[in-house]
Amino acid sequence: MTENDHFKFSYGMLLVPLLAVLSIWTVFWIEVQFGVNFNDYGIYPRRLSGIRGVLFSPFIHGSVEHLYNNTIPLAVLTGFLFYFYRQVAWRTLFLGLIVSGLLTWVIGRPSYHIGASGIIYVLASFIFFKGVFAKHFRLIALSLIVVFIYGSMIWYIFPIEEGISWEGHLSGFLTGFLLALMIKVRVPNEKKYEWEKEDYDEEEDAFLKHFDEDGNFIENNHLVEEGDKNIKITYHYKKEEDK
Repeated sequence: MTENDHFKFSYGMLLVPLLAVLSIWTVFWIEVQFGVNFNDYGIYPRRLSGIRGVLFSPFIHGSVEHLYNNTIPLAVLTGFLFYFYRQVAWRTLFLGLIVSGLLTWVIGRPSYHIGASGIIYVLASFIFFKGVFAKHFRLIALSLIVVFIYGSMIWYIFPIEEGISWEGHLSGFLTGFLLALMIKVRVPNEKKYEWEKEDYDEEEDAFLKHFDEDGNFIENNHLVEEGDKNIKITYHYKKEEDK
């Protein structure tokens, strides 16, 4: 697999982020338009009815500010996932949703945990650690971009602010790390020049034969046999005029 086959545009990198954003905004619009509250469909830890929130909680938000804060990271990180890791993107999303939700259900406080931030932490963690583990220069660069843009998110896996589900953030972060370890991706082969290959022999390099041991160009005629023809190559040199 070449880099061109691996890193190329696909409609998924646009459609999936768009659908994700539309879904969370549509749910919030329904709540406002019809005066309903879906918070009861969030994750309520260690309560049997609260386990349904594993599937529903990412679509539910408590306010416009909460919704807005999750919209851009969700769109950007989902786009990154489907561009750079499209062969495992759906698997990562599904497993990230289930595992992080269940972990929140186990460790969370007795309250309703809602919002897409859990899956956002899954994506940020997965993309960062997978790039480090893969050791491919483009994926490492992507990891650095994620750190640069969303590095401050790391503080919110700790209980530093009331009203924020740090348990959901922590669950997402740990889940992304585990998925980066477990899910295998095909890393494209990097193009290597002849002199970078292990079996390279500089004595047989046709280009280097034009230079002596001191790096000076050898000024002589060369005969190249091609089938039954002898091709004589003569080099002409033009002195540069003083300017």
